Amino acid sequence: MNAVEIRNLTMIYGNNPELALSMINKGYDNDTIRKKTRQVVGIRNVSLTVEPGEIFVIMGLSGSGKSTLLRCLNALNRPSSGDILIEGQSIMNLNKKGITDLRRNKIAMIFQNFALLPHRTVAGNVAYGLEIQGVPAPKRIDLIQNALAMVGLEEWSNSYPHQLSGGMQQRVGIARALATDADILLMDEPFSALDPLIRQEMQDELIALQQKLHKTVIFITHDLDEALKIGDHIALMKDGEIVQLGDPEEILLNPATDYVARFVENVDRSKALSAAAVMVRAHTITYPREGPMVALHRMKSLGISGIFVVDRSQHLLGYLSAEDADQLIRQYERDPGEYMQKDVPTVSPDTLLCDLLNTMARTPIPIAVVDDNGQLQGTLVRGSVIAGLAGERRVS
Repeated sequence: MNAVEIRNLTMIYGNNPELALSMINKGYDNDTIRKKTRQVVGIRNVSLTVEPGEIFVIMGLSGSGKSTLLRCLNALNRPSSGDILIEGQSIMNLNKKGITDLRRNKIAMIFQNFALLPHRTVAGNVAYGLEIQGVPAPKRIDLIQNALAMVGLEEWSNSYPHQLSGGMQQRVGIARALATDADILLMDEPFSALDPLIRQEMQDELIALQQKLHKTVIFITHDLDEALKIGDHIALMKDGEIVQLGDPEEILLNPATDYVARFVENVDRSKALSAAAVMVRAHTITYPREGPMVALHRMKSLGISGIFVVDRSQHLLGYLSAEDADQLIRQYERDPGEYMQKDVPTVSPDTLLCDLLNTMARTPIPIAVVDDNGQLQGTLVRGSVIAGLAGERRVS
């Protein structure tokens, strides 16, 4: 079951949404609708699904509709048409009690401006959501301490918000959401008010927390680098519509429109693309039983000076250069054995390019991309990496 499903959602601001909806159905653009009806299209025919335990990023420039969409998910905004399902249940026709229960138990919100209560201590702010839930005071103590420990603020429980840095205040906001044990966290540009260095630290902490807790996170941002860093999937919005939806590498390597291409053209690809995105599939391999003549012939036909050696299960054994293969032939040896290089540089498929460029610059041979079982998935050669950094498609 999807954690969140949005079906053909449209949100109209104005006193005559039906007129605007009819014009949307006839294909009129947002500007025309606004001029003719004085109605503003906030979001337009948006559909997406969010899987349990993923960080789903909704991004776009100011006015794109991203925050409007987020506020529909906890019923702060009332959509004009469409449907929203939370864990399979529609929230469109919830009564006041149902909306209250949704906000208390299923969904927690983390705001851009921290939204802390200045007269309450850190512990008191974290307790607020638990009080709303009706959690008894003795039980609240343990939940508060556990939540503060998750964000590294257990020693600051008796401090007040004005005594904390911006990053620490945002940690309090995150702890308040975690304490309620909500399944879904809505984060509305939570780090945009922070200094760049603290912002990066908070992104890292969110990723680390997610690896432990596996919450469903819907994260709003206008920063593409942030979206690429933390998002499992990204929905890029413009004029209230989703113009592209996919994983970070898909959006970087295959922009769906000119608008998306312009959006991603200046991004630091080395911090977003993984080894899997730019590797060459493991075609250039040989098996020990094939012998050096076959290996050398394969190198010649492929125009390469070395080849990876694997067993029949594709486990990486080493790297055999053309010179070593020639030496084996001269000595009438078949098994590459001691002749092949066994300390081959390897990376996992999800290693970011920024973390392997130094290794690539130092090693004279291609880097092997291997999975957790040591099986060869592909190779990294300078040409494929440069092409990926330049925005070209991967060559398989």
